[in-house]
Amino acid sequence: MASSVCLYWAGMALNDYADAAVDSVERPERPIPSGRVPRRTALSVATGLTAAGLGLAGLSGGRRGLAAALPLTALVWAYDLKLKSTPAGPAAMAGARALDVLAGAVAGGGKVPSPASGGGAGTARALGRAAVPALLTGLHTYTLTLLSRHEISGAPARLPAATLAVSSATAVAGAWPLGRSARSTPRRAAAGTAVAAAGALAYLGTYGRAQALAVRDPRGGTVRRAVGAGIMAMVPLQTALTARGGAPAAAVLGAVHPLALRLARRVSPT
Repeated sequence: MASSVCLYWAGMALNDYADAAVDSVERPERPIPSGRVPRRTALSVATGLTAAGLGLAGLSGGRRGLAAALPLTALVWAYDLKLKSTPAGPAAMAGARALDVLAGAVAGGGKVPSPASGGGAGTARALGRAAVPALLTGLHTYTLTLLSRHEISGAPARLPAATLAVSSATAVAGAWPLGRSARSTPRRAAAGTAVAAAGALAYLGTYGRAQALAVRDPRGGTVRRAVGAGIMAMVPLQTALTARGGAPAAAVLGAVHPLALRLARRVSPT
C-alpha cells in the first residue's frame, strides 16, 4: 500500500511538472504557475517518490512485487510526459490504475503460496481474483480521464451520457456477489454482499449523479465537478470491490468517503 501511495504521489508531482505551461494559462493558481513551488522541485519530488515506490514494492513483494511495479511506473511516467494529450491518454491512465490493483495482488499472492504447488500458483490465483476488480477500476478511470479533458471547455452532452452508462454498468458489476468460498461463512458472505451493494450505491449516488448533471449542463464547471466526484468515488467503488471479494470489513473504508467529500471542499481533488 505504501508503494502504491508513493507511485501515485509521484504521478501527481510529475503531472504538475509536465503541465506547468498549460496550467499557467488554465489554472494559474496551482503551485508551479503561482510561483509557490519551482518546477524542478516537482521533478525532484516525482523522482524521489518513484524510487521509494519501487523500493517498497521490492521490499513487500520481492522480485514479483518489483516486476509488477516496474511496468506501472513506466506507464505513469509515459502518461504524464507523453501520452496524456494523445488519443492513448485515457487508456494509459486506465491501464495504470488496473496495474496498481494487480501489483497489490502479486505482492499478496507471492506471500501466500500454495503448499502443494509453490508461490507461482499462489500468484496466479491472486491475479485471477484481481482480474475483475482491476478491469472495473480501469473502466472507472477511463471514464474519468475522458471527462477530465473537458474540464475547461465543456463537453458534448453525449460524452457524459456515455460515461454514465459505463459507470452504471461498473456499479452493477462491482456489487454482483461472487460465489461463496470454502473459507467464507454464510454470515460473512451476506455481510460482504450488503457492504458491496452499499458501496455501489454510494458510487452511483456521487459520481453517477454528477455525470447526470453534466448531461443536462455539459459546460466546463459542471464537467469539472463530475471529475472531482469521480476521483472521490474511487473510495466507495473500492469498498464494493473489496467487500465483494470476501472482506466485509471494507465498510470501514466506505466510512471515509463522507470525510473525503468534506475535505474536497477545502482542497480541490483536481
